Amino acid sequence: MLRELSIKNFAIIEDLTVGFVEGLTVLTGETGAGKSIIIDAVQLLAGGRGSQEFIRHGAKKAELEGLFGISSENHSAYQKCAEAGIEIEEGMVILRRDLNDNGKSVCRVNGKLVPLSILREIGATLIDVHGQHESQELMDDKRHISLLDQFAGADIDPLKERYSEEYSAYRELKKELAAISLGEQQVAQKIDLFSFQIKEIDACQFRAGEEEELAEERRRLMNFNKIYERSNTAHEAILGESRGLDWIGQAMTDLEEVATLDQDFREHSDNVSAAFYSLQEAAFQIKNILDDLEFNPERLNEVEQRLALIQSMKRKYGATLEDILTYREKIGEELESLINRDENMQKNEQQLNDLKEKLLLTAEKLTEVRKKSGRKLSDAIMQQLRALYMEKADFSVHFEPIAADQFDHNGLDRIVFYIATNVGEPPKPLTKIASGGELSRMMLALKTIFSSTNGITSIIFDEVDTGVSGRVAQAIAEKISAISMHSQVLCISHLPQVAAMADHHYYIKKHEEAHRTVTSLTEIFDNARIDEISRMMSGAEVTELTFRHAKELVEIANGRKKVMTI
Repeated sequence: MLRELSIKNFAIIEDLTVGFVEGLTVLTGETGAGKSIIIDAVQLLAGGRGSQEFIRHGAKKAELEGLFGISSENHSAYQKCAEAGIEIEEGMVILRRDLNDNGKSVCRVNGKLVPLSILREIGATLIDVHGQHESQELMDDKRHISLLDQFAGADIDPLKERYSEEYSAYRELKKELAAISLGEQQVAQKIDLFSFQIKEIDACQFRAGEEEELAEERRRLMNFNKIYERSNTAHEAILGESRGLDWIGQAMTDLEEVATLDQDFREHSDNVSAAFYSLQEAAFQIKNILDDLEFNPERLNEVEQRLALIQSMKRKYGATLEDILTYREKIGEELESLINRDENMQKNEQQLNDLKEKLLLTAEKLTEVRKKSGRKLSDAIMQQLRALYMEKADFSVHFEPIAADQFDHNGLDRIVFYIATNVGEPPKPLTKIASGGELSRMMLALKTIFSSTNGITSIIFDEVDTGVSGRVAQAIAEKISAISMHSQVLCISHLPQVAAMADHHYYIKKHEEAHRTVTSLTEIFDNARIDEISRMMSGAEVTELTFRHAKELVEIANGRKKVMTI
């Protein structure tokens, strides 16, 4: 759940830090006070689209930070964080996002810099924001199948995993088959091209690492004179008459004699002796190399030609000699496949047919599970809609037929939610006939059904109760409260019925300080809370009668919460 939210220089909010707890938290206040700004901040923390317009006037950047607590190690946030190399300690996840005035944003999760896409993936496991204009899942019938599968849960997950593996293998094999199912002319052209390239590369007889060896040999040949002169001078300096080694030999003899007389010289005598023999050995080795050194201008020309050939082939077949050899191996396999394409095609077609049969069987099982779950989902939604005073509605999960060879990543099912909201009318696609108020109640029904199973730690409702009143308002209030029994719920509302059901009530107020507009957030209790609910019921003026009504509404709400079940 969202434990703490910190907002700095965001819209009209200069500096705001607020803590949240479990249950239903309702935020109320006058229109324009900044209620939705807080929801905007949470959405941005969850990876929503940012803009420079969010930065408070005169500030360089806006800073948003949220602390989330996760009670179970099985929560999907652990997996998402692990995939991104982020550690979660003591079940705490800190999301941070800075919006800069240059239009860029900086995102962090538990202090680690992450791209916006990773922040969005992790945020989606922690926060579910639903506003009055945000019923995309219901208004996009392509997403209805994912909602049904989410409801089916463990009954369908193993089947979906198996189908996904089979479908990936089927697509890969089909792609391979298409690659070799070329026209005769294209096949002949490819065979000629690959044959020529293989012959050209093989004629060069390249070896791995050859280019580096040739470059080293060319360097030695081009610097032959300098190598010979300097090594010969070094040899003469060591072994030449009356040169270095003679003097060191004399020093060695003298020190050996001294060491027999004074043990303090023993170590120095041994060091000089070791140096003498090392220099002597080095001199012998240098002499052997000098004897073998021979300048060969023809060999230098051969090396230059070989390196030029390598450069020419690199321009055609790869950035390095290893790339050329890898390319040779690749086209060799492709050439063999093309030459034997009839045999390969027959083999692949048989494998493709076998895979297709397996796919169809798994897809049929998916359909069977989905139809069973569809009936359960319809019953569950109808039960929720009756509690939301849509008892006349008729909801169903409609399966549209798909040809057996038109399966996709979901199987053979195209699922659309159908509803009839009035008696005597035939069910039609939800996306075509539902009104805004009906969509809000549909979404609340789904949230109620899914709240105990989807693992989301915080659900946020932004004025989803707009445009309703009376008993429907009370029903919506009770549904939101019921959802908060399984997930922390933050709700912005103008309905006194919703405010009365709150476990925690915050009042948002806008005022001026030093000729600037600022927003403050205060938790209210007891009479202050009843005063606010009275204002929501009557408008600007709070009377003794509205105060009594508000108090009674709170008492009734407390009684309902004690006996409420989801």
